[in-house]
Amino acid sequence: MAPWLVVWFVVGIVSTAAILACLLGLLRHLLVLGRTVKRLQEELQPIADDLAKEGQRAGTHVGAIGERRRNGSSGKARG
Repeated sequence: MAPWLVVWFVVGIVSTAAILACLLGLLRHLLVLGRTVKRLQEELQPIADDLAKEGQRAGTHVGAIGERRRNGSSGKARG
C-alpha cells in the first residue's frame, strides 16, 4: 500500500472521529438545553396562569365600566 494512501486513510479516520465528537457534544448540549427549558416552563407556568386570570378579570372589569358609561350611570352625582 502506498504511503500517501495510508496518510489519507489516517486523515479520514481522524476527521471522522472529530466530527463524531462534535456531534456527540452537540447532542449533549441539546439534551441539557431541553431539560433547562422544561424546568423553566414548569417554574413559569403558574405565573403565566395567574397573569392570564388577572388579564381576563381586568378585561371583564373594563367591559363593566364601559357598559356603565354607555348606560349613563358613571357613578358621579348629578346636579
